[in-house]
Amino acid sequence: MPNAGAALVSVLAIGVFAASTAISLRERPFRQPNQAVMAVPVDEAASGPGGAATPSRRQQPTGGASIVGVGRQPSGGIVVRDPSALEQDLRFAHLPDRALVEDTDIGPLPVRAADGRRPFDIYARPWSGARGARVAIVIGGLAVSQTGTQRAIARLPGEVTLAFASGGNSIDRWMQEARHKGHEIVMQVPLEPFDYPAVDPGRNTLTIDAGAAENVDRLRWTLARTTNYTGIMNYMGARFIADGEAMEPVLRELADRGLMYFDDGSSVRSVAEQLAGRLGVPYAAADLVIDEVRERGDVLARLDDLERTARAKGFAVGVGSAFDVTVEAVTGWVEEARRRGIEIVPISAVANDPERK
Repeated sequence: MPNAGAALVSVLAIGVFAASTAISLRERPFRQPNQAVMAVPVDEAASGPGGAATPSRRQQPTGGASIVGVGRQPSGGIVVRDPSALEQDLRFAHLPDRALVEDTDIGPLPVRAADGRRPFDIYARPWSGARGARVAIVIGGLAVSQTGTQRAIARLPGEVTLAFASGGNSIDRWMQEARHKGHEIVMQVPLEPFDYPAVDPGRNTLTIDAGAAENVDRLRWTLARTTNYTGIMNYMGARFIADGEAMEPVLRELADRGLMYFDDGSSVRSVAEQLAGRLGVPYAAADLVIDEVRERGDVLARLDDLERTARAKGFAVGVGSAFDVTVEAVTGWVEEARRRGIEIVPISAVANDPERK
């Protein structure tokens, strides 16, 4: 019996030693390290009533960290937060949040979560939230040409927003690659132009004659093409976006699902901004098309125009297509613009969000 007792004591001692060694060597011990914090300027758009500083959606931590304080200094507001909030975990960026997915017969549809979170919030690419000149660039036509899509995703900086054509191929595959590279994405919805059907934007085009119910069904078909996007943008649609009766059911659907509407700026008759404000839809619009002339010098000149606009009013939005010349010009210009102090931001960063006012 004494030998048995001694053996038991030895086994227990070895077990305690092994457990303590494992704890000391594990990547994350039981005790959590103190979180680092940093102060960054509050975006002017994030100011609440009376000028009080309030954290904007883009200043909310994305990795489980918390905002630990908000204050204002003579030079402007500050937000104290975890600096890791500026980083995405690209390993998981392609995975949808199941709380934001409605499974349907036509595919996954985006929805608001039960706790109020929106796809617009969760799938937005983080940015600094700092004041200064900001430029958002949206490149559309992804998934139409397989080689062109692959090249655009591989070459364009992650700050550039990518727009997927609903009639394209392998959209879910390209969405995953784009998200792995850090891109925010939007869906392009075909809308009726004035010369329809002579000019046809594609399958399930929303038209004025189709009526509200049919157009919502067609919109849902587009929305179900993939997941992980912050909103939609029009593809063509000069006639449709000028008709308030046709546009309202579309924007109501976006409001219900927590999605943004991005206007490509091609029509001065668009009623989208007014409706978006009234219905609570995040809204952004392009200032100019950067590749109306598909020559590198002209694209660069339009990008320089964007920079001047951004320095004058705080931000600017450019839109283009995934042509090789556009991709190459944007890629080089972004690198140079960063050195000049321009922050390249996703389209969600410059959207007017009625729910955050």
